Amino acid sequence: MIGRLTDRVLSWIDASLAAFGHGFILAWTRVERSYRRPFAQVALRLKFAFYPLLALGAIVWLAWDWSHTRSLNSAEDAIFDRVVQWRPFEPQPSGRVVVVEIDECSIEYFRARNEGGWPWSRQRHADLLDRLDRAEVRAVGYDVLFTDSSQSDPVGDQALEAMAAGGGGRFVFGSTRLHPDYDEGSPVRASQAPAAFALQAHPRNDPQVALLLPYGEAMARFSAIANVTRSEDGVLRDIPLRETVGDWALPSLPLRLATTATARSPADLAAMVRPNWRRDTRLPRISAADLLTGGKPVCRDATTIPPILKNRVALVGYTASGLNDAKPTPVDPVMPGVEVMAEATEALIAGSAIRAPPAWLKYVIAMLLTALTTFAFYRGEPATDIDSVFVAANVTMLTAAFVGLTFFGFFFDIFASIGFVGLIFGLCRLYAGIQRGRAVGNGDFLPEFVPEQDRWLAIARLRFVPDVHLGEKAAARRRREYRRRLRRFLYAGSDAVMLEGVVERKSWLHEALDDLMVLIWHGESAGAARAAAMHDLARLERQLAEYDARLSDDGSVRLAFACAEIDDGNDDSDRGERRRLRDLVGQVVAASTESPLARRAAFFDRTDVSSGGS
Repeated sequence: MIGRLTDRVLSWIDASLAAFGHGFILAWTRVERSYRRPFAQVALRLKFAFYPLLALGAIVWLAWDWSHTRSLNSAEDAIFDRVVQWRPFEPQPSGRVVVVEIDECSIEYFRARNEGGWPWSRQRHADLLDRLDRAEVRAVGYDVLFTDSSQSDPVGDQALEAMAAGGGGRFVFGSTRLHPDYDEGSPVRASQAPAAFALQAHPRNDPQVALLLPYGEAMARFSAIANVTRSEDGVLRDIPLRETVGDWALPSLPLRLATTATARSPADLAAMVRPNWRRDTRLPRISAADLLTGGKPVCRDATTIPPILKNRVALVGYTASGLNDAKPTPVDPVMPGVEVMAEATEALIAGSAIRAPPAWLKYVIAMLLTALTTFAFYRGEPATDIDSVFVAANVTMLTAAFVGLTFFGFFFDIFASIGFVGLIFGLCRLYAGIQRGRAVGNGDFLPEFVPEQDRWLAIARLRFVPDVHLGEKAAARRRREYRRRLRRFLYAGSDAVMLEGVVERKSWLHEALDDLMVLIWHGESAGAARAAAMHDLARLERQLAEYDARLSDDGSVRLAFACAEIDDGNDDSDRGERRRLRDLVGQVVAASTESPLARRAAFFDRTDVSSGGS
């Protein structure tokens, strides 16, 4: 009883889904025809001119975008953020740069001892520098602004200034580049800025520049710009290494640290660096409280080994969340500013910066791929082959991009280019689908065949027979070239409907049937159907002969032909029509009599067509 009830329910569900599916397809077909048939008329007029027009429009847009908004380049920035997070693994830091954190633990440690919270006294900062100096660090970048002297700690001010003077340039303090609107009233010239260097052999332009420098003379002399500029979307990907003012350049904190640690000239380094941003393998770090207490494990686990400081470059800065020094980066929306500076310094010292091709290359790639894609469709290449080549090329380039970023620190930024070309490919594929839909007689693109109106059908079987002297590979290439030309002829618009793809391309039957192409014409009379066939076959012969490399040099196109009346008006059902149509198609496909396409008149001169073929 339960089993029969279950069967009834399942049967009802199946019937309901079948009815719904049938009704939906009928309704949706009407929707598709409402726009596909007009598109087919447009395709019939444009023919293959659509593809060069599309390529021209795409290239013009790329040129305009490069000279204006560069949206393709901006899209690449957003894609970089994903790629750098999706790469299989992150490179390990070199260990040559260490972050000294003024974190919540360090601040709370001294507050709990009634030694003051934040801000720290200048004496404590001087003590921290002293600890780093005793640890024999190579250089220290202090990412804390000391713009004014302390009224409550003058001794600490002197101690901090003495540490800067005694360091002889090993301790670099942060300064700020003010907005250019304030340059006019500044007493400092660009050439007088700390560590400024000329950008050309004989600098002449030496304008005023507004800087917010540390209060002490030695601290100001050994300072560098610590503020950075974000991208248009607010994410910090590339860090500027210098500020250009006239013919002079003002170094950033990472640049001055790198030149101090490596003795390289600042002019030898690029104006901007993109660190190899890491989310999981962060730079070595130590809490300031652990240093100030002589290495005691105040803020770290007692089993954790602190990083080595000897001959390292240390970046000191606050990471406590309440001090508001967070900057959005590709791997962390709230990365502390000192860690940003440390990553830039690591990129310079360890040579781990992410390299990328020039921005114009992605536009050139997009233009070339657009031209190649549209040219392939313009030639009438089979869509399945173009799909395979397109997918293989994209997979290869995407793999190269991930491998380059993961293993070599090179970001091959072609993702936006591939996305743009994917859009062009989709438009070409859509247009080719319209062309093919019309060529195969798809009802969404052409009115359906009505036997009562077009009683007669003419059918031709075409195949290319290569010369016997050709090798197997050469013959296969010539067959492929013939099919491409024939397809291009039919896609451009004709009175014929083609039967293509009788078997699947990968089927074991494909080799036996892939050389056949069946074309069908219809008409109200035998003469009309034959005339339409004669007209198209004559055009086809002319088109095949127009190419420089003529197919007749390496083979010949063979033709089998038949014509028959499909609807004789004597059968009210469609069985007679279908049977006669199948017989006609089978007769042509199996015909043993062939004639070269150039001698097709031998078929058209025959008049006995009443039996369904000739």
